[in-house]
Amino acid sequence: MPKVKIKNNREKIANLLLSIGCVNINFKKKFTLTSGKKSPVYVDCRKLISFPKEREVIINEISKQIKSKYKSSSTIIAGGETAGIPYSSFLCQKMKNPMIYIRKSPKGFGKGKLIEGDFKKNSQSILVEDMATDGGSKLHFIKALRQNDLKVKDIYVIFFYGIYPNAKKNISKMKVNLNYLATWQDILNVSPNYISSDDHLKLESYLSSIKNGK
Repeated sequence: MPKVKIKNNREKIANLLLSIGCVNINFKKKFTLTSGKKSPVYVDCRKLISFPKEREVIINEISKQIKSKYKSSSTIIAGGETAGIPYSSFLCQKMKNPMIYIRKSPKGFGKGKLIEGDFKKNSQSILVEDMATDGGSKLHFIKALRQNDLKVKDIYVIFFYGIYPNAKKNISKMKVNLNYLATWQDILNVSPNYISSDDHLKLESYLSSIKNGK
């Protein structure tokens, strides 16, 4: 299959993630997911923290998205444990915004806090994570922010699967907007630069089957 040209910013990010191995596609040796299921694809945005040049591109793009909506430098950037913590830290360092992070469960000693950092009630906040699949895993973090009297209406992620039918419903329930840099469709568009034509067809079929709930 001939090499494809990068057409837009989202494909640029997809290409970047593929180039450093954050997105893995292997139909011969499938990956074991947390659920125990086997999958021909595996996304690991945590790996990005080890690549300064590529990481800077990602942080610059997310910061542009945030600045287009939030003009105040007092907006709190919240990272979800654990994958969201480094990215919220990188963003806060660049943008000079205050940072907090949200634990998956309350600390078992001291004050038993769920949220670490300093903040005032009714402050505006945003949630930063590495990626979103069907959006359901973000519910805990959104609830924690609101239970601590923080306003939140936006989630920012690097990668959104964009293939699960119930994703929009889950996100709508939380009354938030999901902002992202790339999806599986973008990966599919640029994947001929990394995989065979046969695997490209298999990937297209696999993603389509998930979209259709098969």
